[in-house]
Amino acid sequence: MKWSSFKYLVRQGIHSLGTHSMMTFASIGVLTVCLVLTGIAYLFSVNVDSLIDYLGSQNETVVYLNPDLNEEQTAAVDTAIRSISGVSGVEYVSKEDVLSTYKGYMSEQYADLWDAFDNDNPFKANYRVTVKDLDDIQRISDELSAIEGVDSVSAPLAMSNVFVQVQDVVTFAGYGLVAVLAVVAVVVISNTIRITVFARRREINIMKYVGATNGFIRLPFFVEGMAAGLISAFIASVIVLGGYWVLTYYSDLVPGFWRSLLSESVVPVTDVWYKVVPAFAAFSVLMGGVGSLVSIRKHLDV
Repeated sequence: MKWSSFKYLVRQGIHSLGTHSMMTFASIGVLTVCLVLTGIAYLFSVNVDSLIDYLGSQNETVVYLNPDLNEEQTAAVDTAIRSISGVSGVEYVSKEDVLSTYKGYMSEQYADLWDAFDNDNPFKANYRVTVKDLDDIQRISDELSAIEGVDSVSAPLAMSNVFVQVQDVVTFAGYGLVAVLAVVAVVVISNTIRITVFARRREINIMKYVGATNGFIRLPFFVEGMAAGLISAFIASVIVLGGYWVLTYYSDLVPGFWRSLLSESVVPVTDVWYKVVPAFAAFSVLMGGVGSLVSIRKHLDV
């Protein structure tokens, strides 16, 4: 095919968007709605997953040290803890810091008791350890217990197991919903394109009778389908990401505990837009272009 013919057919495909405006509007509308629903389901799943990860990271494992350790032995324990794979944070708390913390919780009537503790501190120095993945907390807890100089380990194993189970359920449900919506989109959009092509079957037959090749007939429909898909992807991206930006912006206005929780766990737009936009574009082009080619196939047999 000559370059001039190719440019002509591409222009014809784009021109057809306006010529058959009702059908084009229907195709773009259906595809946009499906993309918006799929995008909402994806963002919901991503944010719930982030929230569970954040809540899980707040559960610290406390490693109590043997009170008889000297500075050299304590340093060795410190090195051993930090060398364990999967550990994301380590904070040392001396027994003096523990005593000071508890003093702040108690009223002045216990002043004599705390004065006695100043001379004979009963608390133990400890390390506050956080992990990257809650799935590893049991393994890390076992490795911490095995370190020489560690007296005991207090790990939130039960709560961590709950978080892991909730995260698995939400992740499975979220991606399952995205898959279902994608299948629905494929079925609905294919039928819409088929109706569009059927309404133009006479135009296709005329082109066929005057000697146009199948490729010559297909290309404008393919370009039209791709263009409609890209328009749908653009509209859906603006709606989904724009609405999501508004929600994340106004999440700062939520009062109290929820504000701090959302500020730490909500996934920012900058972390998701580069995944959403290409996915929308690829899916839309595939459905629009390939859907047009498949739908037009039987009308070429005249």
